[in-house]
Amino acid sequence: MDAISPLSPSDDDPDDDYLALSARTARFSHGSPRSFAFGDEARLLYFLRSGGPTDPLHSLWVLDTATGAERLLADPRDLDPVPGRLPLAERRLRERIRLVTPGIGSYALSGDGLRAVFALNGRLFEVRADGEVQAGGAGGPKEIATAGPAVDPRPNADGSAVAYVCEDALYVAPGGRVSPADGARWGLAEFAAAEELARDRGHWWSPDGVTLLAARVDESALPRRHFADPAHPEREPEDFAYPQAGGPNADVQLWVLGPGGRRVRLDWDAERFPYVSGAGWETADEILLTVQDRLQQQVLLLSADPATGRIRELSRTVHPHWVDPLPGTPARLPDGRMLTSADVPPAAAEGAPEAGAARGLAVDRRPVTGDGLQVRRVAGVHEGRLLIEAGRRDPSEQQVLLLDPDTGALTPVADGPGVHSVSACAGALLLTAADADGFRRTVTTADGRRLTVRDLARPLPYRVAPVLERVTEHGVPTALVLPRGHVPGRRLPVLLDSYGGPGYQDVSAEPRRWQDRQWWADQGFAVVTIDNRGTPYVSPAFTHAMYRGFSEVTLEDQVAALAALGERHADLDLTRVGVRGWSYGGYLSAMAVLRRPDVFHAAAAGAPPTDFRLYDTAYTERYLGLPQEHPEVYERDCLLGDAPGLNRPLLLITGLADDNVHPSHTLRLSRALTDAGRPHQLLALPGVTHMTPGGVREQLMRQELAFFHRELGT
Repeated sequence: MDAISPLSPSDDDPDDDYLALSARTARFSHGSPRSFAFGDEARLLYFLRSGGPTDPLHSLWVLDTATGAERLLADPRDLDPVPGRLPLAERRLRERIRLVTPGIGSYALSGDGLRAVFALNGRLFEVRADGEVQAGGAGGPKEIATAGPAVDPRPNADGSAVAYVCEDALYVAPGGRVSPADGARWGLAEFAAAEELARDRGHWWSPDGVTLLAARVDESALPRRHFADPAHPEREPEDFAYPQAGGPNADVQLWVLGPGGRRVRLDWDAERFPYVSGAGWETADEILLTVQDRLQQQVLLLSADPATGRIRELSRTVHPHWVDPLPGTPARLPDGRMLTSADVPPAAAEGAPEAGAARGLAVDRRPVTGDGLQVRRVAGVHEGRLLIEAGRRDPSEQQVLLLDPDTGALTPVADGPGVHSVSACAGALLLTAADADGFRRTVTTADGRRLTVRDLARPLPYRVAPVLERVTEHGVPTALVLPRGHVPGRRLPVLLDSYGGPGYQDVSAEPRRWQDRQWWADQGFAVVTIDNRGTPYVSPAFTHAMYRGFSEVTLEDQVAALAALGERHADLDLTRVGVRGWSYGGYLSAMAVLRRPDVFHAAAAGAPPTDFRLYDTAYTERYLGLPQEHPEVYERDCLLGDAPGLNRPLLLITGLADDNVHPSHTLRLSRALTDAGRPHQLLALPGVTHMTPGGVREQLMRQELAFFHRELGT
């Protein structure tokens, strides 16, 4: 392991420790810029950033790429000195997109990129960035009158009108309500789209700024879930519609709402393809939308006529398991050809899609990438070629490349160690590099100049270079973090800290995720992280190994990889193994001590989905199928039946306001353990959501540390 710099104390409290510092800096994110958007043909770069390492309120900024000057456009302290409570719809939307930052959470630009609009605690504001971006330039934000608490405002092309949602209705300012009062919710994404399908919006302006495309969501057939705060029994409980596996989904329609009350419904086969994962205007005469069947084995790119609602199929991507989402696809290239994802078979032999060696791209169904490139995202078109984020070395790293769609030739844009990402506009690039030394964001203009976007966040306390290894016959990625100053020959208890579920990669060169793990190591553990089969970015075959079952593949790979690491590293004491995790990682943790007590000796399981029959449709059915068609799969992956066999220490943790993994998951397992007479510990946290903001995670880490010290004898 490479040398790791010592933890330096915070500037304002030299005696502060890591957990307090992490809580005060929101896990070292306060002051870091985010939510970038180019405007005015890339002359302007907008972003959100707080004022420093301990400032939680995010403000709106703009960088003039012609002069290099940046300017504060909107400060929430000036606009809303006594902030009120967020509207319920915005609180739930923030939960879906994992946004915990107070202040300005998001913004949207007019088509010309000269104006930005945003909601602040239900109030609607517009700010202009016309002229040179410098002190004393354009005026400050202007409040726009609304019908009530505003959510998700979007300006039209020239900024002359703003659409927003208020109490389930779609409005335009100036103007008024544009959606009918028919009992449905208009203009917002439904739960499944925002949580699982990466579509977090529900209305789009036409290019001429006159007509709106809007989602109509009817959730009347869905079961309701309720949340009561036991710390405040005088308060009414909240409830919301939840699409539970095997049950009904929201009825989602797309409507064109035009002047004079004109309404046209887009007429695709919504019964066969109920999920809308993408939508937007291509021209004033065409709308493009992406729809999926319920099991997500077919993804269609459709062209819609906004005047008639008629639909024409442009492309169809099919997979016998599920079509793994690849952001930026499906899409139509500027020359009219269709860009889709494609599983690339090994070069040595043809293979079925499920045997894919690489996640690649196809143009008009012809593969244009080989099995040495794992494509992760298509960021757009730049200099006549596709701008992509992909891995072509170790899965922990990501490069930015230009791909010629005709020849498949690759040109590196950002190819160094670490994780690189990109956004592009009008010949300009914003490149972000993340590695053991932190984050760097650089703008390269169309004429070749380079500008740095200032980062005011506190530098990460640790420089961590985990030992990365691929183990077992499946080439499972693993990482090992040892205490700073570890003396070889000293045996260490092992702490397995893994997520293990589909859609998320743990073993990555992105540096922020290793900070907590270094802290855990410094408490006297060898911290091990394992990306079992089912996790992304190794190969399609690796990812699809989780088809029709979570538990067996997850646990098999975690156990085998842990044993392999024990053989390679003699200081790992596999007679003392603890396991911790959150969400799917909590499921892995509870399952580990319930089913393999011979390997795992204590577990802290946070927000575990203990019975996937109670989890949401879009996520669960993608991997496990419908519970009424595959009941044995759901029974095999359910942990409740394992409760009588518990003979290891288990700490269960749940937030009682968690609307993602409802607290009933944890409470049902606790009840099953109680009924079976199996001792365990339960932490139920009033008011805490799935994201554990505001220092809750750090407080939980203190309690977990005491638990593992006690139970593992450290």
